[in-house]
Amino acid sequence: MNIETLATQGRDKVFNGLAGIDATKLKKLRNQNLRECFSHFEEEPFRLQFMARIHGMEFINDAISRTPNATWYSLETINNAVIWIANGDNNDTDFTTLIPLALRKVRMLICVGKDNQKLHDVFSGIIPSIIDVETIKEAVSKALYSNVENATVLFSPACENGHPMSEQGKEFQKEVYDL
Repeated sequence: MNIETLATQGRDKVFNGLAGIDATKLKKLRNQNLRECFSHFEEEPFRLQFMARIHGMEFINDAISRTPNATWYSLETINNAVIWIANGDNNDTDFTTLIPLALRKVRMLICVGKDNQKLHDVFSGIIPSIIDVETIKEAVSKALYSNVENATVLFSPACENGHPMSEQGKEFQKEVYDL
């Protein structure tokens, strides 16, 4: 396989492939410390976690992404159109680094919170549809009934909003499973 073929598969597949060393090969390694290191590798909760495919839409839980840089990586790994669910209740976050990816990939931005003005200020004119909701339940419903076909619904907050990551990750997971 050449580098161009490898690159077209997307970063997530390349990184997952590199990280996914076969356990039987690990057992053959001579270095016991290296074997132990890889045998205890655990997936981070709510990091690009596939939840479900419903009506042709994939739902991805990335509640752990609490910075624009983490969300940048998540958006970069997705190859289809994106419906992005983000937190709006943090006016100190600089979302401008996400503009190039949003321009190419995001078809709808669903802002969860009471004060979403900063997201509107940054992404108006960049993302075709921006809507406000107050709860993750509303966000999941709006995403499902949007008119964006074959999209990936990505819950990637991009900022802290005072709610624990695990709480929001579990809430997103529950709402998707309840669809």
